[in-house]
Amino acid sequence: METKWFTLRTVEDKESIAQAADILRRGGLLAIPTETVYGLGADGLDETAVLHIFEAKGRPQDNPLILHIPDASWLMRYCEDVPDAAYKLAERFWPGPLTMILKKKPCVPLRTTGGLETVGMRCPDHAVTRAIIEASGVPVAAPSANTSGRPSCTTAEHVREDMWGKIDGIVDGGPCQVGVESTIIDLTVTPPQLLRPGGLPLESLRDALGEVTVDRAVTQKMNDGEKPRAPGMKYRHYAPKAPVTVVTGGAKASARYLLTHAGEKSGIICFDEFTRLFDGHIVHPLGASDDKRAQAQHVFDALRTFDETNVGEIWAQCPDSKGLGLAIGNRLKKAAGFHVEDADDGKIVIGITGGTGAGKTSLLRALERKGACVLDCDAVYHEMLKDDEPLLRALREAFGDVIFRQDGSVDVRAIGLIVFKDRKKLAELDTIVHERIPRALAQKMAATNAEIIGLDAIKLIESGLGAICDATVAVTAPEEVRVKRIMARDSITEEYARSRIAAQKDADYFRAQCDYEFVNDLPTAEKAEHAAEVYINTIINNLKEETER
Repeated sequence: METKWFTLRTVEDKESIAQAADILRRGGLLAIPTETVYGLGADGLDETAVLHIFEAKGRPQDNPLILHIPDASWLMRYCEDVPDAAYKLAERFWPGPLTMILKKKPCVPLRTTGGLETVGMRCPDHAVTRAIIEASGVPVAAPSANTSGRPSCTTAEHVREDMWGKIDGIVDGGPCQVGVESTIIDLTVTPPQLLRPGGLPLESLRDALGEVTVDRAVTQKMNDGEKPRAPGMKYRHYAPKAPVTVVTGGAKASARYLLTHAGEKSGIICFDEFTRLFDGHIVHPLGASDDKRAQAQHVFDALRTFDETNVGEIWAQCPDSKGLGLAIGNRLKKAAGFHVEDADDGKIVIGITGGTGAGKTSLLRALERKGACVLDCDAVYHEMLKDDEPLLRALREAFGDVIFRQDGSVDVRAIGLIVFKDRKKLAELDTIVHERIPRALAQKMAATNAEIIGLDAIKLIESGLGAICDATVAVTAPEEVRVKRIMARDSITEEYARSRIAAQKDADYFRAQCDYEFVNDLPTAEKAEHAAEVYINTIINNLKEETER
């Protein structure tokens, strides 16, 4: 079959709109843009055309289709006993990502509705598509324009990948602005019920209607033999080729979980702020953890992208269920066949950083007195040098055999002689270590029974470890205080002490990058540790209050 390509970004192109509409009138298949995802459209009143939708997609025929119309005045043509609530929602949210389940009229074939006496109705928020529907004169049945079981299409190019040569036309109307399908609400029951979360948050529906219940299929699999009342309820849509595990819980906790469990061949879908922790993996950023609109736009692209790779499995962070998060989580969980792990373990992770001589020890001791497990990143690195084969291979490739002793152990001093003379080699060492140490630390965090964990890391920020800490603390002190401490501690000259301080990040850097600053300029260790204990208690209380909120 020859597929015609239309590039339509404006309703002013009347000729192309008429040609696209003619495809629908003649019983053909036309991929159309909407604000949610691209749809595979056909005349919803033409049983043969509808059958061709199922054939092109490989879609089960008991999976209902949604009728797309240009405005609410078309509702009475195809629906009976339309409640006032439908017009109320249409006035408030149409055109937009909302589908309403209503009683169908006999003119709507059962093939379109999956054998149901109800039909989903929607007015898409895309001017070109509404113009095409208006010009065609028919309601357009349009499931997502992907092969069944594949992630939904959010660009015309995605449609081309799945449908070229199988359908009559593709309308390129630009990338989809929402990125997840429409929200579906059943208005044939009292109270109304959410059947599928989507581009319109549940909170908005409740604000408009009052009580709205949530169907069980939103959060778990339907039972065998159970008939779906709306698209996307029953079948495992949105699935990439590799198996998916979805990790729920707080963003930082789920990132730690991914670090602990992801293997070398794992693909990662994570929030933007955690991508650097997964260097060495194929990573698709979902969007910032607090930007659900971006997550909705990226979720299907993330799933689809992995089909072009050889990953053996995919681990995906999941947002909470507020706002668009319910829809994003629903799509990810369906992609995973509802294989979900919860990362919330109640642990609090506090990262401590600062330059040499700043006085980090006071805070670390305060954490230990609280029963915390304190992990020294430098000590963990030296532990890894004993038997971490991937790390040892990377070091040998970067620095050669000269850094290994005759017994095969690593000569840390030899590494130091190389990197402290060559900034490029130092950067290379940092890259190697920062790629591997987060996983080792996450595994130690998971293994401890302590509820509070302290990370001692001078490169907490540069390594990306700060992102998985519930709080980060910069320990600072005046330079003169630091010089005296270093001279006393390490028995070195003032000149050497100052040169070491000068070689590190300054206090302003740590201050800007961390959540808290502890100025440790107290004259005695006793006073410093008392102040540190008060400070740590304050941080822990703040974190617990945030969790409760």
